[in-house]
Amino acid sequence: MQKLYLLVPLAPLAGALISGLLCRKIGNRAAHSVTILGMVVSLIAAGMVFMDVMEGHTFNGALYTWLESESTHFEVGFLIDQLSATMMLVVTFVSLMVHIYTIGYMHDDPGYNRFFSYISLFTFSMLMLVMSNNFLQLFFGWEAVGLVSYLLIGFWYTRPTAVYANLKAFLVNRVGDFGFLLGIALVLMYFGTLDYAKVFAQAPTLAANTIEIIPGQAWSLLTVTCILLFVGAMGKSAQFPLHVWLPDSMEGPTPISALIHAATMVTAGIFMVSRMSPLFELSQTALSFILVIGAITTFFMALIAMTQFDIKRVVAYSTLSQLGYMTMALGASAYSAAMFHLVTHAFFKAVLFLGAGSVIIAMHHEQDMRKMGGLRKYLPVTYLTVLIGAWANAGLPPFAGFFSKDTIIEAVQAAQVAGVPGSTFALLAALGAVFAGGFYSFRLVFYAFHGKERFEVHGHDSHGHDHAHDDHGHGGVPHESPLVVTIPLILLAIPSVAAGWLLGTVVFGDYFGASIFIAPAHDGIAKLAEEFHGIVPMILHSFTTLPFALALAGAATAFYLYIINPALPAVLREKLGFIVRILDDKYGLDRFNDWFFAGGARAIGGGLWKVGDVAIIDGFFVNGAARVVGWGSTVIRQFQSGYIYHYAFAMIIGILLLLSLLLSGQM
Repeated sequence: MQKLYLLVPLAPLAGALISGLLCRKIGNRAAHSVTILGMVVSLIAAGMVFMDVMEGHTFNGALYTWLESESTHFEVGFLIDQLSATMMLVVTFVSLMVHIYTIGYMHDDPGYNRFFSYISLFTFSMLMLVMSNNFLQLFFGWEAVGLVSYLLIGFWYTRPTAVYANLKAFLVNRVGDFGFLLGIALVLMYFGTLDYAKVFAQAPTLAANTIEIIPGQAWSLLTVTCILLFVGAMGKSAQFPLHVWLPDSMEGPTPISALIHAATMVTAGIFMVSRMSPLFELSQTALSFILVIGAITTFFMALIAMTQFDIKRVVAYSTLSQLGYMTMALGASAYSAAMFHLVTHAFFKAVLFLGAGSVIIAMHHEQDMRKMGGLRKYLPVTYLTVLIGAWANAGLPPFAGFFSKDTIIEAVQAAQVAGVPGSTFALLAALGAVFAGGFYSFRLVFYAFHGKERFEVHGHDSHGHDHAHDDHGHGGVPHESPLVVTIPLILLAIPSVAAGWLLGTVVFGDYFGASIFIAPAHDGIAKLAEEFHGIVPMILHSFTTLPFALALAGAATAFYLYIINPALPAVLREKLGFIVRILDDKYGLDRFNDWFFAGGARAIGGGLWKVGDVAIIDGFFVNGAARVVGWGSTVIRQFQSGYIYHYAFAMIIGILLLLSLLLSGQM
């Protein structure tokens, strides 16, 4: 079975190497064929592993010892259990759909082969992360997905905005990864191992240990460790205030938005905290910190999504808000609910991103929804799939997002009843985000696909085809995307509808087994399980709940503003100008970061250059030494006149000085 485990990550790696190293020698067809074949093999192998795990066969062992230092072993190994097998299946399936979709989206791009190489390499990195059984391999996968995301976000490297976006993503993630690395260092220092099983086994015995970060101030070892590990998750999973990179990363091609920002990289932090549940469950402070950070992200990012006009940025801020839901679930110790929302979100958010890409193709690379409208009759398949994705994203029954989102809200409510610090704020933020989610999800549908047509038609080319890829945003009548684009949309829309029906098994059953640990005092999910009587009763009950009313109110508000009275949104934007400006400015965080961090770094660098380099090194040491030598040479030159009496006079003075020294010594 170990060979099958290896096949899951190595098949995409093989495709990435062939497509990348031979990109100048093989054609486009060969490039996408070899990478898609690698993904098919990986998906089949992941499916077989998943079925084997469901039969009760788990694996935890080292495959390769990379380094030994005294008693510490640095190894490459796999932990195959319910948690990792689920992630393997989701990652490989969504990645395969993105690979197929890319054929249609990137078919005329000069970097076609390179793009396929990158997304396959990204999939390999993510699989190594989720399959790891130790912190070393986890960190390798963690950094690898960050590196490849840098390459993908800046794929169109001739665009200054893309270069800025990928550098921003790289630097912000370095902030989070620094905390993550410190957390791993604490694990190695106090636990003496990086192996998950050994660390988790020792954790209860070290729960009372303290460390002094500031002399005289005792801090809980596990609290500090868990918060540092979560700082890494804040970077990867784009949680406030390290979320600022994700919206700008929309500068990359749309397929990577679905891959990175729906199912893989941004969910790595959620997966990591779930995997580390035996540690986090021993620190209520860390859990409350996670709960509050998730609540802030959920609500305030949803508000920004309500005002965006770029179709991809609406979905991007939606992703931030949905990641906040998952993070809140982690803080409420509802790890199974967080993972369930991770899975359902992967499907419906991939639909929304890829659907947005289909619209962008049809609109000749136009992303502004103000220049769309009435696309429903031109893009029927895209419209239907985006409507499904929006319905699921809004959390309305009976689609997948409803079951996972409502379960998270109920888990936060249970945490509030249990008196968990921060849970009241989290519950209010979640309810506010429900209304915003219903609004922005259907605003996208109504604004882009309904109403009057706001785009211009400039005719057809000489062959009767539309100018489907005019970089200036002009062209013929919009038309449905090719099958390589619509088939992945349909295949992803199906689980967006049906995946939620597994709620009873995944969340309230013993699906995750021993792969997730919940302390008895935090087990709100067990209490919710007692009240769960099936999917249909849950749907019927939801019609009487506040979250349903808020989501429906949000959708109805969008319907009124963009279908019934489409002139009103402009009036409201003007009347609420101050609030809208705050949201359009993204709360000023980007400006603050540019001024304080980027500007501060430039000021420090400029000061070090002027003082350290120019004044001290060049001015004092280099030029100063030259000036001293020059001055000394000028003085000595006075004695090198060529006249004998000058030399005799100098010799007499020298003898007098020597005699004076000798006589003074004898005295």
